[in-house]
This record gives sequence, C-alpha cells and structure tokens, in this order.
Amino acid sequence: MLLPLSEFSLLTRLEQAGKWFLHSGIQEASGGVARYYRVEDKHNLPLSTEITGYAVSALLELYQRTKDLEYLEAAERAGRYLFGTWDRKLRTMPFEEDADRAYFFDLGIIARGLLRLWRVTGENWQKEIAHECGRSMMEDFAAERGFHAILSLPAKRPLPADPWWSRHPGAFQLKAALAWRELAELLNAPAFLKPWERQLEFSLSVWRELVEVEPDRRMDNLHPLGYFLEGLLPVLDRPACAEAMREAMSLYSHLLRELTPEFARADAYAQLLRLRLFAEAAGVLPLDRAAAREEFDHITAWQDASDDIHRFGGYAFGTRQGVTLPFANPVSTAFCTQASAYWFERKAGAFRADWRELI
Repeated sequence: MLLPLSEFSLLTRLEQAGKWFLHSGIQEASGGVARYYRVEDKHNLPLSTEITGYAVSALLELYQRTKDLEYLEAAERAGRYLFGTWDRKLRTMPFEEDADRAYFFDLGIIARGLLRLWRVTGENWQKEIAHECGRSMMEDFAAERGFHAILSLPAKRPLPADPWWSRHPGAFQLKAALAWRELAELLNAPAFLKPWERQLEFSLSVWRELVEVEPDRRMDNLHPLGYFLEGLLPVLDRPACAEAMREAMSLYSHLLRELTPEFARADAYAQLLRLRLFAEAAGVLPLDRAAAREEFDHITAWQDASDDIHRFGGYAFGTRQGVTLPFANPVSTAFCTQASAYWFERKAGAFRADWRELI
C-alpha cells in the first residue's frame, strides 16, 4: 500500500511537484507533455510521446497517493493524447507528432504508462495500445544483437548508430523492455518473454560500455546505467543479475560523487536512490544510509522555489559547476518526487518494492 502524502513531513514539496505537473503548462491542452520548459526563453520544447508516457505514470503515482481526481484526469488526458498519436497505418508510435522516426525506448515507456493507467481505469484501449507498442518493439526493432534503437518512418529502417548512448542498441533498453515483462504477466502473453530474455542477455553483456567512455560523457551515461539497473529489478533472484547490480551500483555511486562538482544530473541522483532501496529490499545490497541521505539532500535542492508558475515545484535538470541548469524537467520531477516518497516510506517501514510502479 502506498503511504499517503499526509504521512510525510515533506508533504508540501511533493504537493508542489504535483501542482507543477497540473498547472505549469508543461502538459498542454491536448494532453501531451513537453520535453521540458526552458527557463531563459520562457517556453516549452515540443511535445514528446516518451515524456507523455512518463507523465502518465507520474500523475498516477500522485493520484494513488492523494486520491485527488485531478491527477487521474490529467493522466487520462495524457493517455488520450498517446492514443491519438499512435500511427494506426504503421502500427508504431512516432517520438513526436508526425515525426519521421520511432524509438524502441519510447515505445516501452509509453506501454508501461498505459498499462499502469489500464490497471486503474480498466479501459481496454489503454491495454490495446500498450500491447501494440510491445509488438512494434518486438517485430520492428529486432537486430542481429539486441534491438535497434531508432527506426526511420515510414520505411521502418534502422538509422545508423552514433556514439550518443540513446542512438544505438545498448543495456539501457532493458528498462523499456520491462514493458514486455508486464505485458506477459498482465495479459497472459508469454510471447513477450522471449524478446525480454534476449534483451536481458544482451544488456548483461554490454553494460560496462556505459562507463567506458570519455570523462566528459560519464555523467550523462549514468542516466542510462540507471535504466539498465532498473531493468534488472524483476530478476535480482538470478545470481548473474544480482552480481551485475552490485558491481554497477558501486561504480555508479563512485562516479556520481566524482563528477558532481563539474556536472550533476537530478535524474541520475534520483535513480540511484531508488535503486538503493530496491536492492536493499531484494537482499542484494545493504543500504548505505549516509550515501542515501546525501542523495536525498541533493534531490531536494533541485526543486524550484521561484514565484514563476511555469517552474515552481518542478525539478531542474541538474547543475554545472554548481550553477542550476535553466530547465524545468518532467522526467527529473517524476523521478525525484518518487525517490523522495520512497525514501520517507522506507524510513517509516512502509516501502513496497514493486518494480511495476517504478516510473
């Protein structure tokens, strides 16, 4: 059972984050959610299907904690936006409306958001679009090893890979592949388990590539390293997966602290704090309380306290050389809000480690 917000001493902070999702304009009238808000230019970036998928999960998290129907209504609007953006002819989801490409990772995040919405509302279209996203991931993106990261549309041809982590097959895709695990379990669709196992095997073989990069790319690469570790959560009972979790989290924690004075990402901090709590619950790693508290303190410092409605309550992307970066970011806000809630639940003895509810 989720611990209600009223149980938290940080009630105000969490409610402020929720109101940012509702009233800042980051979710536009169509229901779609922008990639982020640019503080300096005072405008949103274009709407993103991936970010809208994340927002569905974040809004449902807030609804399940507060029972405030405004969050559920916003989640349903976001879901309807995704329903309208689904390309029925191509049977896939472009990364933006009418875009000429589709991303494996985005499809998985969208499917997971819609499945969470379906578990709340029971409306079949949500389940059906999630299922179609899973099929597109499985059928359209299959590669010789793993799964392609990006396809051109309408041809559905893989785009050439480049060094940036999100543009080639990699361990980070394991988080998106969690959609297959959920589809297999919720819809009694065992056909999704084979590609899940294939992606798991591939991810275990290549995850170290995320930290074997030039120093100036390492902080950015902690974010996808977190995605890989989040993807391991359902299978921590497997020795190889538990060992990968221990090894990668040690590297993650070390690099995070080493790199922070130059560049720090809020989402990377929130991911590591959440992972610590899941690893402890699974009996894989004891909780380093001092490190977890330090990560929580960093997270709280990124919440905006200005009087600008477009920013107040949201979380920044991070800092460079100690200076806050000028973006109010939906993913940072979703991850930091959930990490904070989990931290207080753990302190209250009420943390429930359910990977299906991880945003």
